[in-house]
Amino acid sequence: MTKPLRLRLNDGRHIPAIGLGIWQVPAVATAATVSSALQMGYRLVDGAAIYGNEEGLGQGLRASGLPRDEVFVTTKIWNSAQGYDSTLAALDESLGRLAMDRVDLCLIHWPCPAQGRFIDTWRALIRARDDGRVTSIGVSNFLPEHLERLVDATGVVPALNQIELNPRLQQAELRALHDRMGIVPQSWTPLGQGASFDAAPIRNAALRSGRTPAQVILRWHAQLGCSALPRSIRPARQAENLALCDFALTDAEMAAIATLDEGVRCGPDPAVFQ
Repeated sequence: MTKPLRLRLNDGRHIPAIGLGIWQVPAVATAATVSSALQMGYRLVDGAAIYGNEEGLGQGLRASGLPRDEVFVTTKIWNSAQGYDSTLAALDESLGRLAMDRVDLCLIHWPCPAQGRFIDTWRALIRARDDGRVTSIGVSNFLPEHLERLVDATGVVPALNQIELNPRLQQAELRALHDRMGIVPQSWTPLGQGASFDAAPIRNAALRSGRTPAQVILRWHAQLGCSALPRSIRPARQAENLALCDFALTDAEMAAIATLDEGVRCGPDPAVFQ
């Protein structure tokens, strides 16, 4: 069994550098997918209310036979639930679906700046953390201006910002701000839907290391200091995604991959998405 690399959060806790993303995993397949991944060594499962499969996440964890404290579980507050009281209610609903009394990390799923409610939502997560329903709190898809407003208003720095990040969208400015603020970046769609698999820097690193293009890209995330969330329901692919500890990319390979940045998004623009 492979043990994943771990990253330290600014609240003193640690999160695995590779986790299982369950976005678009069918609800009927979620329990088996989660149980399989945990049994092969995953210790982070990233869920969300909007994914519609939180029940399966909880079922899969229990079916794995692992103690609850060995698995890092994330959920997120959806856009329509933003606001102080509604956030606390939404978290309680997620905990009910998961059949858990706490989650390890809860994120604001999108800033939704036009709503103007993410600061109240953040205050609710601070309370939930203080009440013990959440261990760590963070955000997702927040841009620099959103992070700065949040910290200016509350004095509480998110432990993590989950963002779209892959070789074609490297977000260097945002990652630099994370570094200054002590925020761990976590990558969703970390493989960029495979669009960079045939790029020369990826191909050359894969040939040199004897790894797949996907493994090269996931190792790139780890060496950037990011946690990454590849999604797969196939046990063989899950095992491949997890096997990153016994090789490394060279400085030259990291520099070559940096040239692939095109600023191309697969998902919505956080500045306008509601």
